[in-house]
Amino acid sequence: MEFFCYHRDRPGSTALRMELLERHWSYMDQYEKELIARGPTFAPGGDAPSGSVHIVDLPGPAAARAFAFDEPGYQAGVYRDVLLLRWRDMLGRTMWDFPGGRTGGNRYLVLGLGAAGGAADLTVPPGRDDLIAYGPLLSDDATAWLGTAALVRAPDADTARGVLTADGYAGIEVHPWEFGGRR
Repeated sequence: MEFFCYHRDRPGSTALRMELLERHWSYMDQYEKELIARGPTFAPGGDAPSGSVHIVDLPGPAAARAFAFDEPGYQAGVYRDVLLLRWRDMLGRTMWDFPGGRTGGNRYLVLGLGAAGGAADLTVPPGRDDLIAYGPLLSDDATAWLGTAALVRAPDADTARGVLTADGYAGIEVHPWEFGGRR
């Protein structure tokens, strides 16, 4: 089962986050084979981290909760909250298989949280060459659509936002993002 995990940083936690970076990476190394994508998000227009994205394939919701809440940064208070939802990989690849590689161009997390009235963006949009990861956010039993998460290469945040249908969501967040990990 695939899960989308987004740890959002607590304000003022950057120093603690940096202090725990090696412990975080060592923890994630245990999940190397299960990770579909990973990497930090940043505050708009800045270099300060704002969160940490992990898309991971695990046996079930209990394993996903353990993954999210046993993470060293979470345990130490780096994060203010955690979004943890089932996810479905619509591209059938990991970020390391992205034809555009690790560098070059701006990268973004685009997170659309569902609105009442039905699901949106259930098929991969045109322009797949710039999609690093893409899929619906789902309930634990995968029966209810809750939104869509995408990692995308785009010239700017507005273009990245355009990967989702604006009126299909209660809100769309766009965060600068970059490939994470040691690879």
